[in-house]
Amino acid sequence: MKNNNERLGIYLHVPFCASKCQYCDFYSFAGDAMQIDRYVDSMCREIQRTAPAFAGRPVDTVYFGGGTPSLIGGKRLSTLLQAVRAAFFVMEDAEITVECNPDSMGDDLLSALKESGVNRLSIGVQSAHDDELRMLGRCHTFVQAEQAVLRAKRVGFDNISLDLMYGLPDQTKERFLQSVDALLKLEPAHLSCYSLKLEPGTPMAERSPVLPDGDTQAELYLKLCDTLEKAGYLHYEISNWAKPEKHSRHNSRYWKQSDYLGFGPSAHSCIAGKRFAYSDHLAEFCTDPQTIEEEVIAGFPPHAEYLMLCLRTSDGISTAAFEEKFNCSFAPYAEKLRALQATGLTKETAEGWRLTDAGFLVSNLIITDTLSVDD
Repeated sequence: MKNNNERLGIYLHVPFCASKCQYCDFYSFAGDAMQIDRYVDSMCREIQRTAPAFAGRPVDTVYFGGGTPSLIGGKRLSTLLQAVRAAFFVMEDAEITVECNPDSMGDDLLSALKESGVNRLSIGVQSAHDDELRMLGRCHTFVQAEQAVLRAKRVGFDNISLDLMYGLPDQTKERFLQSVDALLKLEPAHLSCYSLKLEPGTPMAERSPVLPDGDTQAELYLKLCDTLEKAGYLHYEISNWAKPEKHSRHNSRYWKQSDYLGFGPSAHSCIAGKRFAYSDHLAEFCTDPQTIEEEVIAGFPPHAEYLMLCLRTSDGISTAAFEEKFNCSFAPYAEKLRALQATGLTKETAEGWRLTDAGFLVSNLIITDTLSVDD
């Protein structure tokens, strides 16, 4: 691997959960203490083995995702972060995030994370209504979520992101906005809000519940956009809002196609445009961790992915950057986007094009139509 000074992000996948949520299709499961300790040891060895190929590259984001990273405790998470610091050059102002669930956020965990240098928490709240939380298979109540946020703030965390879901079975506009207001009262720095998707093979998908129709979900989304804008949050990506300077630096590198290196079973990496991943099998990772390079999706070349990812963000796509990166004209794509400007779905910027909030609602259709010039 060629060494350079380009910044690098590191993702660590923690596959353990107290129980599986009804809608989740991520690689996660309940693990015992022996499995977790073996996983931590294997992660530390793999981090140490991999790091020399990236010597000299500063790391500016570290992200613990899952699963439920907070479930394995502050001591183990600190051990993993120490392994990263020992093997890589982690910048002093690096963004270091840990995903947490409210039911596993005790004072000992929060103190250990703060002392180890973690400076951002992403907390899976999902709803302010306990009946909705039970339906989703969440292990906490909203009161527990409120208490977890307050404990985190007392320990000194001021960069806290909260997750919220909408489009739940039988969810009304009024109940959803009650959840929005309840989360805003906790004054998070960041909010990730996304609609429920019935993923094949999950318990919820097998039950086939009736979700709010498309018009209702669109109304919820647009009201959410308006409410969060009035509360001072910047809508910087389709599903993400942040106070000024509090956007997720790590997640932003995915949308910008910046380099990131993943560790752990099912973890993915992208280095110099090439993607590779570990298998979604804990035992294999612990005994003989190997990554496999992923194939380019047929019919979806790099320029198409770049356009799609850029149009997910409020910055949109830069004409000059696209043409420099792919050595081709953006004019045919711009013509497609310009045709939608009168409908309020797209907007021309000083650098290129972006989608509006209404455009975000139908982003897949817009992107498919825009890329049809390649056919």
